[in-house]
Amino acid sequence: MLRILATSLLLMSAPTAIATPLTAEQLSAIDRYVTSQMARQQLPGLALGVYRNGHTVFAKGYGLANVELNVPMSADSVLQSGSVGKSFTATAVMMLVEQGRVGLDDSIRQYFPEAPASWAPITVANLLSHTSGLSAYDTPALQKPGAPLDIRQDFTDAQLTAAIAKLPINFKAGEGWAYENTNFVLLGILIHRVSGQPYGEFLQQRIFTPLGMTSSRVISDLDLVPNRVSGYEKVDGVLRNQEWVSPTFNATADGTLYFSVRDLERWDRALYDETLLKKASLRKMWTPYPYAGKQRAQGYGFGWEIRTINGHPVVEHGGSWQGFTSSISRYLDDRLTVVVLTNLDAEHSYPEVIGRDVAGLIEPGLNEHGRKKTSLSIIPPQNLP
Repeated sequence: MLRILATSLLLMSAPTAIATPLTAEQLSAIDRYVTSQMARQQLPGLALGVYRNGHTVFAKGYGLANVELNVPMSADSVLQSGSVGKSFTATAVMMLVEQGRVGLDDSIRQYFPEAPASWAPITVANLLSHTSGLSAYDTPALQKPGAPLDIRQDFTDAQLTAAIAKLPINFKAGEGWAYENTNFVLLGILIHRVSGQPYGEFLQQRIFTPLGMTSSRVISDLDLVPNRVSGYEKVDGVLRNQEWVSPTFNATADGTLYFSVRDLERWDRALYDETLLKKASLRKMWTPYPYAGKQRAQGYGFGWEIRTINGHPVVEHGGSWQGFTSSISRYLDDRLTVVVLTNLDAEHSYPEVIGRDVAGLIEPGLNEHGRKKTSLSIIPPQNLP
């Protein structure tokens, strides 16, 4: 499988082909399927983007972007990223690696000298791959009112780091794998300390603006954001608005971005060449990072999950935050990407299932009938298969 993935990654050097349009039958099948899933999952709204060779072949909104105002969802609607934003964080870190300003094998104490000695064995690569052993900062017990990481209170980078430093370490660095948002919160602070720019400003200058991603940015409750979608959660069967959190927790690097499916076309296109990163860096990001002395065929790289579907290599990620769920899957051999964004909480929304089924409607070899929901947005921290 690793040989297959390596071969697939070499395809990035091939000239970008013209995107073959979907057939009328495929367009109709996608429409019928998504409409049925909207009803089945009782989704307020959904935005779907399908890209071939980095170019849009399907972009459409379904349902409502704002239930109270009866505003329809569209391909230009701006939704929250959830942990799909981790791929942007990882890209930012790899940009600093290419510049020689960060080393993947550096101890993170080089960037967090105030941290305890127990952090010394943890490397930057361990943070990127969730093999650090650091425990969760975002549990209900830690984020409730008055708790050390009260989600309604603001924290400086130093305060946030200090609070995280007091958390237990669950295993020795590199000896296990556990998906923890803590790792990417620290990477965002690292980006700020190394570059001198807050995480969001770095992304704006180095990724969003150069690519023309005009709707993409870090979340802000204060700024006027055109086409901003409202996020919802369902409690006891009743739809309600997402809960409020402080600006601190809407600006961490574990997944607090706005974007649209129009913008993500440009992001997808940039991943086919060296617009943002060298191919060697992308190859590192899309290769499962070893842990416990073993290299796995499928697993987690740097900000991406890597697996195969019926022999087809896929790099993907799911996400959820504040009444939004998201999924992106890039089928490397097929040069096909499917993005699904919804404005309903992760307990009631399954965008990764919709995305995988849409891929199967386009490429029958990608059908995954009967596969259970396993998105990184909802699985508990445990070893990947």
